Amino acid sequence: MAATGACFIAGGFLPMFGRDMKSIAGGLRTSFSVSIRPSAVFTEQTPAPGVTERGRFEKMSEADMISKHFDNSDVAKLEQRSLKDYFEQSKDLIRSDGGPPRWFSPLECGSPLDSSPLLLFLPGIDGVGLGLILHHQRLGKLFDIWCLHIPVEDRTTFTELVKLVERTVRSENYRSPNKPIYLVGESLGGCLALAVAARNPDIDLALILANPATSFSKSPLQSLMPLLSLMPDKLNFSLPFILSLITGDPLRMAIANAEKELPLQQRFGDLPQDLVALPSYLSVLFNILPRETLLWKLKMLRSASAFANSRLHAVKAEILILSSGKDKLLSSQEECERLCHALPNCEIRKFIDSGHFLFLEDGVDLVTIIKGVSFYRRAKYLDYILDYIPPTPSEFKNAAEPIRWFNSVTCPVMLSTLEDGKIVKGLTGIPSDGPTLFVGYHMLLGIETIPLVLQFMDERNILLRGIAHPMLFKRSSGGSLSDLSRFDIIRLVGAVPVSGTNFYKLMSSKSHTLLYPGGMREAVHRKGEEYQLFWPEQSEFVRIAARFGAKIIPFGVVGEDDFGQVVIDYNDLMMIPYFRDQIEEVTKKTVKLRTSSSGEVANQDLHTPGILPKLPGRFYYLFGKPIETEGRKQELREKEKAHELYLHVKSEVESCLAYLKEKREGDPYRNILPRLFYQATHGFTSDVPTFEL
Repeated sequence: MAATGACFIAGGFLPMFGRDMKSIAGGLRTSFSVSIRPSAVFTEQTPAPGVTERGRFEKMSEADMISKHFDNSDVAKLEQRSLKDYFEQSKDLIRSDGGPPRWFSPLECGSPLDSSPLLLFLPGIDGVGLGLILHHQRLGKLFDIWCLHIPVEDRTTFTELVKLVERTVRSENYRSPNKPIYLVGESLGGCLALAVAARNPDIDLALILANPATSFSKSPLQSLMPLLSLMPDKLNFSLPFILSLITGDPLRMAIANAEKELPLQQRFGDLPQDLVALPSYLSVLFNILPRETLLWKLKMLRSASAFANSRLHAVKAEILILSSGKDKLLSSQEECERLCHALPNCEIRKFIDSGHFLFLEDGVDLVTIIKGVSFYRRAKYLDYILDYIPPTPSEFKNAAEPIRWFNSVTCPVMLSTLEDGKIVKGLTGIPSDGPTLFVGYHMLLGIETIPLVLQFMDERNILLRGIAHPMLFKRSSGGSLSDLSRFDIIRLVGAVPVSGTNFYKLMSSKSHTLLYPGGMREAVHRKGEEYQLFWPEQSEFVRIAARFGAKIIPFGVVGEDDFGQVVIDYNDLMMIPYFRDQIEEVTKKTVKLRTSSSGEVANQDLHTPGILPKLPGRFYYLFGKPIETEGRKQELREKEKAHELYLHVKSEVESCLAYLKEKREGDPYRNILPRLFYQATHGFTSDVPTFEL
């Protein structure tokens, strides 16, 4: 069983292969670690060779453990998994398979940290429990993973499966009451997760549902049940091909390598091997779902869908739904919208080009999805600083690739200031160590943040953690705000909702933090207000920065007026009844900020101005000389002293803006056309010159 690499845990039906013990939790069944061998003998004993017991890290601080456990350098060492591994390990797992449904923990997940939450994977119609095989190693960095295995010949009803998972959930919640329990369910497993959540509203559950089968009543699989009932046993050999025609996924996954960014020879060299292996894959599929088992599972899907739908009103858990656009088994796209309206705490992420078996498709990374949605937490409430896991180099590259065109169009010029006051090209003047606070001007719609974050990572390997509006993190109660998936990259690179607590924690964690005191008032300014600062009167950030001895770096950025012009602003929109009603409705449903302020910087109505695009110019950034607060903690506790420094920072930002506005007049490549000509003659990867310093 080395190929399967799993340690089985009896999460239910214990009398079948172990003692039925009562725990101090009040009659809940306890779990036993057992080993699995090729003969499929399940015993309560020490794991056999090749199956190791879960270890723990040496005693150290939580921050050190997290840093060590999530070391990005480990990612390159991870073994690459493919669809082939799913079928190969499935063959081992279902061979001579007997007994009741049970949990197993894949060895490749590694040893979890003490702080890792539990993740229970609930399989789809196949029941094998290997649906996350492509994600085991990455998920093992974040979770303690148990996978549910339902043997081929098992005929446990859906309600009994619900009770099995429920016993495990209650037992583990009793053991670790302050940790969430994640239920990841695909298809049938999605119904199972919803049913358990509905029956346990007081337990902290986080659900990730991939194409849940709650829409089974509309599935083409309904028409397959009469056919299976009438099919003679001698025609069983054709069943895998019937399934492949319905799903289309085995063939699609087999040619996935042809879609990867691999050398041409390698790309098509591997393809024939995958196609040759396709019949054997279908053979394994037949062994997983023989006619009688498939018919049983389809009937279970029907009852599971009805069971889950009748209890949606009782579900209180936090939910993330992943839906595929090319799901031939279920109407997943329409269903995810229905569920999102029916469930109070729900987010959706859509995969337009994916099929039903989402987790087995190349290019779908569940860990990156969880990070982007800010769905990972290790306690009852999400901590945007302590629970944050930085992106790996490959994650950052993949996330940034679709927006790098914006860098090419704006061709940003970045200047920094050394300790002696000299202005230099590049980011040499930026301190490597934190805490460092960047305080600057927010351009129209905040478009300056894209080149800013990319350049800091590319040139200095510094992750800028921005403080952003809460609307980028949570769907409004009515769901009328824009799709939050467009902001996943912002959350992935470490942005946090604006709050005094989050700012304090960022400074205490020695982060490089990006702050815009002008906030939304600057980002959606009126006509003719470009490069004007709209800062509050209070010195909101100075005292906290001084408390941790942070360096404050004022900066300015210009170029929005070379990119677009506001032609319809807030004042114009409020004169039109239709837009005024929309603005008031959306603003009413969002978090109120700066409620104690008044005037220009008070809580702003949410709106999008009308912008007339221009022939793109260029973006220019200037980071001023770092302002030290080290050793000034006591001094800056005084309100007057803190306000003086606050006004000094504001003045420096205005000076940076004035410098850039003047100097860009001497840039021969300010317009996009001269830049394109320069790159055409010098190479499109060459740096375009700018004005003389």
